[in-house]
Amino acid sequence: MTAATTTELETRISGLKPTFDEARAQIARVLVGQSDMVDGLLIGLLSNGHVLLEGAPGLAKTTAVKALSQAFDLQFSRIQFTPDLLPADVVGTQVYEPKTGEFTTHLGPVFANLVLADEINRAPAKVQAALLEAMQERQVTLADVTHALPGPFLVLATQNPIDQEGTYPLPEAQTDRFLLKLLVDYPSKAEELDIVLRSTGGWEKPTPVASAEALLQAQALVQQIKLAEPLLHYIVDLVRATRAPGDLDRGLADLVAYGASPRASIALAGAARAQAFLQGRGYTLPEDVKAVALPVMRHRVLLSYEAEADNITTDEVLGRLLDKVEMP
Repeated sequence: MTAATTTELETRISGLKPTFDEARAQIARVLVGQSDMVDGLLIGLLSNGHVLLEGAPGLAKTTAVKALSQAFDLQFSRIQFTPDLLPADVVGTQVYEPKTGEFTTHLGPVFANLVLADEINRAPAKVQAALLEAMQERQVTLADVTHALPGPFLVLATQNPIDQEGTYPLPEAQTDRFLLKLLVDYPSKAEELDIVLRSTGGWEKPTPVASAEALLQAQALVQQIKLAEPLLHYIVDLVRATRAPGDLDRGLADLVAYGASPRASIALAGAARAQAFLQGRGYTLPEDVKAVALPVMRHRVLLSYEAEADNITTDEVLGRLLDKVEMP
């Protein structure tokens, strides 16, 4: 099949983009501010990639995910991660039926379009690992039988900062499955005043503006958005710079223990295409790559002990690398 031209892509994008603009407006009916978080969630949807939200309790992370599912009329499931949660509570299990003498498959709450893994880092590693197959393969294996997950399928996980009471660090294999890690900050004073005023008058419910089928069409369209060869080189150069940062900036030489994997290059390309879609373009620009670089890579770069001792953040290191790597 002949690849679509940029003009044809932009014509198709212009027919779908208003749906996502309206979805953003519907989410704003229940969510005050947090525009960066909403844009990140939409990029995750368009890229068919999972999203990790990190922030202190009470910053509307759960509200945002639920509003997103309502705006797109997706089957929604919420799993509250706790220290006593078991893998079977997430993916399901085989239950023995004494009357028939047979085992019956009970599918877990992971079988939904949009799965909210709430406070994912409050459960031990064996429960977090129960999501690995689902997130990577979009399937779950129970008693040697593989069950396909519905499409679209996305895990949107929230976590509290790891220095808070009762939290477990996510394993690297788990965090690498997330397309984006979004940092959720406190609202401004004006936004917080608006939150308090709305809380006394009641909250509106988002109106569905699209179906799962429309979202699948948009995801397929995003994959066709043009990504020129110079941009591909730029993406790979950015990711490779995290593995040997001292080559670009001697001050960074001892700050990174492990750099980002090739999965980061794939994620950066996909997220940049989604960013271009949200801008109404059928082609990507270097600015699209830079716009998504921090959320794509911040959870894939492990800082050294020296960096942590000096209170240097991953975003600071990545920001310096973004300034050093030459843009096309």
